[in-house]
Amino acid sequence: MTMAPVVLVTGADGFVGRHIVAALNQAGWHVRLAQRSPAPQCSNIDVVTGFDLGPSTDWQPALNGVQAVVHLAARAHRSIRIQQREEELYFSINVDGTMQLARNAADAGVRNFIFLSSVAVNGSVSDGRPPFSERDKIAPTTVYGRSKAAAEAELAKLASRRSMAVTAVRAPMIYGGGAGGNFHRLTFAVHKGIPLPFSMIHNRRAFLGVENLSSFIAYRLSTEISSDFDVLLLADDQQVSTPRFIRELAHASARIPRLFPIPTPMLRIPLRYLGLSDALLGSLEIDTAKARATGWKCPLTLSEGLARAVAPSQR
Repeated sequence: MTMAPVVLVTGADGFVGRHIVAALNQAGWHVRLAQRSPAPQCSNIDVVTGFDLGPSTDWQPALNGVQAVVHLAARAHRSIRIQQREEELYFSINVDGTMQLARNAADAGVRNFIFLSSVAVNGSVSDGRPPFSERDKIAPTTVYGRSKAAAEAELAKLASRRSMAVTAVRAPMIYGGGAGGNFHRLTFAVHKGIPLPFSMIHNRRAFLGVENLSSFIAYRLSTEISSDFDVLLLADDQQVSTPRFIRELAHASARIPRLFPIPTPMLRIPLRYLGLSDALLGSLEIDTAKARATGWKCPLTLSEGLARAVAPSQR
């Protein structure tokens, strides 16, 4: 009997992690969860606990027999002010902690290491320029983005010296069942019928359904990777404006979108104060040609992904 290959997933108990664990389990992997809370009962999943993402953590016991690592754990989803105040902590976790895990993984003979990065490495808005791509000079504007960029740079150095292929996946806002952050706030507002002053926004933004991300990671682990280090920008096929996204979300929720017009310049000051100006008003377009060239295709459209995100079983 052939034993299933083993993949270690960090951040497995988070929103993204739960979906990726399910996808990898379905794809035939034996999934080992590095997480804080108990795992669901499943014969093909085991759990390791007590492994903080820090610069001195010994991951070797968790990496025994592991062929691949999907590294999702990170410090994120904090306001700009908190990021600035906690810059040292961000770098300790997102850079030093990531590299400690990666070094231990390479020492353990892990073949593939997938690092969930962020399009924040490229920048915060793509207004007045072509869509972000892997060829761009990086331009992070937040502590979080800089920490992800630094982790990518260190992973590239490690991959050049070791026999472990590293893939950095830069993602925009990830939505899906159980998501927090801005997606949760928009879903709540749509569900409650709260009027939103965004109908005059004319931007274009990339989003990524968690099922599409999960599908890509499962696909990436199933293919032969020739390069030592690779960066791939990933997003849904449809890139739409903020009001169009809200309308799609309302349709999926069987709600009427309550959008009303306020000129965009009048929104900038209050949204900037809330740290939401770029996320709601700016464009963030992504060129996904490189990811598509791997042979992978988005299994879900934006409307299908939103329908799954708001389904009663996902709440």
